Amino acid sequence: MMPTSLLMTEKEMSRALSRMAHQIIERNKGCQDLVLIGIRTGGVPLASRLQEKIQEIEGRQVPLGILDITLYRDDWSLAVQQPVVRETKIPFPVDNKTVILVDDVIFTGRTVRAALDALTDFGRPRRIELAVLVDRGHRELPIQPDYVGLTVTTLPDEHVNVRLREIDGQDEVVLERPS
Repeated sequence: MMPTSLLMTEKEMSRALSRMAHQIIERNKGCQDLVLIGIRTGGVPLASRLQEKIQEIEGRQVPLGILDITLYRDDWSLAVQQPVVRETKIPFPVDNKTVILVDDVIFTGRTVRAALDALTDFGRPRRIELAVLVDRGHRELPIQPDYVGLTVTTLPDEHVNVRLREIDGQDEVVLERPS
């Protein structure tokens, strides 16, 4: 068992997502021409929660999509022999929209790079912004999030685990350290 530290409680996660929703609305002067796309796996429930919070604030629903980046990763051939590809569901045009890509944690930036590559198969957004619950640093690519719930300093061998009630049955963010 790895030693862990609690970084965010359920309440802190909710507050961070509320703040991020307000920042998204403020930066975009409302939610006109705005779409949310969650990166599988953790980004999908977070995008859904942002969608709910934006609707509470603005009184209108922002379209929500799901993006699977498995075949766009630059490391998939190293990870497994047969990658498991899950459904991508973007049932709306992204052309000339502001796309908010949503993920749980940003680390090296490689997941986001893969998501950008995958997104271009669906059209040409006017702008793409990135929202992440946790930024843990250690970028290998020049990619920075626009909206961040929590910035935490980590060591490269530590792991940030975002637990979501939709997947794990509870909401919390923990830092796991090697023994």
